[in-house]
Amino acid sequence: MYYVEKRIEISAAHNLTLSYESKCEALHGHNWIIVVYCKAKELNRDGIVTDFTHINRLVKDTFDHKYINEILPVNPSAENIAHWICDHVDNCYKVSVQESEGNIAIYERDEDL
Repeated sequence: MYYVEKRIEISAAHNLTLSYESKCEALHGHNWIIVVYCKAKELNRDGIVTDFTHINRLVKDTFDHKYINEILPVNPSAENIAHWICDHVDNCYKVSVQESEGNIAIYERDEDL
């Protein structure tokens, strides 16, 4: 099995809709650290799992300096951001999204690729 890991830093804003009162319901931003994990049993015809540039472009073009509420069709929690990225990157099986020091959400697929 081959594995690749791509770490990306972005700045973006969001606000959450919650069932309880929270300061996170107000518009605010983070300097997010996103780590995308991909794997493949065999390398593609170019000899890679997934191109690092393609991962970087997808994440940055989609989220960097954006209002995430206008992008995701669900509440833009770190968990939902991780899930969305995992669904949109080739061969991705796990994504971690850190919105601030000590606050990290991880989405990992249950099934094999």
